[in-house]
Amino acid sequence: MLMADSKPLSKATNTTAAGKAAQDAVRFDHVTISFQIRSGNEVIAVDGFDLGIQPKQFVALVGPSGCGKSTLLRAVAGLIDPTKGQVRVNAPDSLSGFARVAMVFQAPTLLPWKTVLGNVLYPVRFGTKRSGVDYSQRASELLDMVGLTRFRDAYPAELSGGMQQRVAICRALILDPDILLMDEPFSALDALTREELQFEVRRVHQKTGKTILFVTHSMSEAALLADRVVVMAAHPGRLKDDFLLDLPTDRDTATLDLPEFAGYVRRIRDGIYGQREGK
Repeated sequence: MLMADSKPLSKATNTTAAGKAAQDAVRFDHVTISFQIRSGNEVIAVDGFDLGIQPKQFVALVGPSGCGKSTLLRAVAGLIDPTKGQVRVNAPDSLSGFARVAMVFQAPTLLPWKTVLGNVLYPVRFGTKRSGVDYSQRASELLDMVGLTRFRDAYPAELSGGMQQRVAICRALILDPDILLMDEPFSALDALTREELQFEVRRVHQKTGKTILFVTHSMSEAALLADRVVVMAAHPGRLKDDFLLDLPTDRDTATLDLPEFAGYVRRIRDGIYGQREGK
């Protein structure tokens, strides 16, 4: 059993060996990402980040603001290229768009003139379609999975913030992507709605088996949702800690009271704040 005070994953477990690296769903090979700011100076957002994420794993990426968490997600999505190193995504090259890697953002960004069903189906127009799939039926199944069946003909303005984010999750899943990226998807929600959606996303992961890379600033959210937590150091972003969580697969409010859960949150906190205190 891997307890909260256990050591970080070894290099072998962290899939740096050549044999295991080929099996990773996502592989960061010594990735450095830098940007040139208006003054002309170069700012290094991520420095030498090396990590392998296994298929079907739920990985929470947590760290202080400015440590490059969202930058890494954009690199996986293909929105930016590393300055050095390589990001490898183990998904068929024949797939494109949301069929390969899908992303859920902080804001739902739904199209206001389309219904819930229309928003969920929107990526079908642009991504790679899988043969033999009835996407209208799949959209109905996804909406049923998140409890929105009776709102399929509603418009975004008629939904609460939490319901809109559920629609965004369904939209990300419509083309059955291998990898789901989530960039602080609950940060704008109230505490009660946020907790409800945390359990919802955990349930979606168990049901779909997707590889999920989840960015958050919340230490408790990382420990509650993930199978594995990666803690980043800031300025520039580097890997600070990396560990598995030995918690029940099915998680609920009782999970929050487990001593193991408190230990994991403490470990994340030490990883983030310890560096500021010179530890």
